[in-house]
This record gives sequence, structure tokens and C-alpha cells, in this order.
Amino acid sequence: MKVAFDAQLTVGTPTGIGEYANGLAAALRRRKRVDVVELSEPRLDPWRFDRRVLWDQLLLPRRARASGAPVLHCASGTMPLVGSIPVVVTVHDVAWLRVQAHTRWYARWYFGALSLRRYASARQIAVDSEFSRRELLEVCPGLDPQRVTVVYPGVAADMCELERGTADRSTILVVGTVERRKNLAALIRLLPELDGARIVSIGPPTPYLDECAALAASLGISDRLEMRGYVSRQDVLDLYARCGVVAVPSTYEGFGYAAAQAMCAGVPCVVSEGGSLPEIAGPGVPVISLDDERAWTETLQAALAGAYDVSAASARAIAIERFSWDAAAGAMERLYAAASSNGISRS
Repeated sequence: MKVAFDAQLTVGTPTGIGEYANGLAAALRRRKRVDVVELSEPRLDPWRFDRRVLWDQLLLPRRARASGAPVLHCASGTMPLVGSIPVVVTVHDVAWLRVQAHTRWYARWYFGALSLRRYASARQIAVDSEFSRRELLEVCPGLDPQRVTVVYPGVAADMCELERGTADRSTILVVGTVERRKNLAALIRLLPELDGARIVSIGPPTPYLDECAALAASLGISDRLEMRGYVSRQDVLDLYARCGVVAVPSTYEGFGYAAAQAMCAGVPCVVSEGGSLPEIAGPGVPVISLDDERAWTETLQAALAGAYDVSAASARAIAIERFSWDAAAGAMERLYAAASSNGISRS
């Protein structure tokens, strides 16, 4: 079977959804059961709203039709308004309805309300977690639950094969877009109580970064907060290999790549109760209430001191099996087959 695959968010330096698209497409190619036609336009910045709409609504459907594929996989959560071939869509979360009230109204409408209406026409829907499935069915009560399937994203082989070096017992690593729901400020507020610790944050900035920098300055700890923005893949691997702990204090996560990567790399990890994180967290991963600053402080201190090194290493094989790209690709192949054969409306 041939599948047209929306890979636009792999353009440039990919974040979570781009990594999802890269990993899934590569796994599908390795299995050689689906002819994957990756569609993207390098000349369009996928992070500019107008360019994203141009891609979603004009270029993507045209190129999908031209590919001759009987199925289009919209891997980034948005769908064309008009289409002539069946669609499988991956819905990573419904954050645009839940936690993005501070963003521009037209972005909330496009990625939120409009996208939700389009999901009714999808032949099959993949979601990243049971949490995201519950969220989607709650905000789209008319969807047929039989068409909504949990498919955990995989973690890349280079992370699963990572060799841990001598841990830097001072470094708390935070991975992901520096936006409000990632809740970096919660960790910054803890730094005065974490003697000698520092935070290294990697991921693209939003205006929330300025708030975090101002908070660190007000607490007199600016020298202990490093916000690096985009970094190379090798730098990402080096940071996972050397950090003392990965912290994920998010208020909302549809999956939580930073936690899954840490577990697959055998790195100690501490997560919040936000969204899917308790579901994604494996054996030995502390899950702490967002409101319990004392517990966060004590747990991070313990992690930096090495208290979770052994449990993280021993649970690594389980995490690698849970977050296997081969398993994800197999599940998606079944959704493609179902999409090409069932009779739900195409547009």
C-alpha cells in the first residue's frame, strides 16, 4: 500500500511532532510493508502560521492527490478542509482548547475548534496516549470511539542506545518548547533551595522564556539557568548522557517525549501529574503533584545525588519495548489498511 505522509513539521529543526514524523516514517520504511511518500515543502517555515495554513489547506492536498496514494496520513494534527482521499490523522493532544488561552485567537481557532470539526471526517484517528484519547472523546462527543486508537510514539534508536557517562550531579535537564504549559517557572522557583544545582533548558523559545528569565533574575539565580534554545542532535544526546536528572513539570502533556526519552536512555526522571505523564512514567519514576514544592525539591535533590540511577537503568529495557518505533509503525499500518477499506466520508 502507498501512503502519502505529511512530513512538513520535519522541516528545519524538528520538535516533538517533527521527531514523531521522522521516527514513524523511518520505521515504516524499515518494515517495507508500506510505500511511504513523504510530503513537505522546505521553502515554507512550518512555524509561521500563514505558511502552515498554506501547506495544510492548499499544497498538502494537491501533493497527496498527485502521489497516487489511496490514504493520506496527517501526522501533525491538522487536516485539509477539502480532500479527495481517505485520511488518517494523528491527534497528539487537545492543548489548544485546554491550556493555550494566552495565544492568538486565530491560532486557537485553527488548531483547536476547526481541527476538532475536521476529525469527524477522518477514516481513522491515532492518539498518543490513553489520556489524549479521553480528552479527544470528551471534546468531540460525536466521534466514534472505535475509530480512535492509542499508538504510543517511539523513541529514536540513538536515545535507546545511549551510553551514560559520569553524571553531572548539578544539572537538571528540561527538554521541550519553552512555553507556559511546560511550566519551567516551577523549577526555577525551586533553585534557591537546591544548593549548587542548575537548570539547562533546551527547546525553541516563546515569549514565556522572557518571563522565566525575569523570574530567575528576581531570585538572583540567573547564572544557574541556561536556556539554550535549539541545539544539535548530538548536543541533545550529550546532555541526556551527562545530566543528573530530567525534570518534566508540565501542566499538560499529550505524551511527554522528554520523559519517554529519559526512560529509554536510562536517565533518572521526575515528572508532574500533568496530563499523560503518570501514564507514560515507568517503574521507579517519581510522579509528583504540581502543588507540592517540598516533594519536588526533595526528589530532585535525591535524584541529583544518584538515588534513582539504579532503578532508571534497570527499567530501561521495559521503556524501550514500550516506546518502540517498530510497534508504532505496525499499529499505523493496520490503521492505514482500515482507512482504505471502510466507508466513512472522505471530506
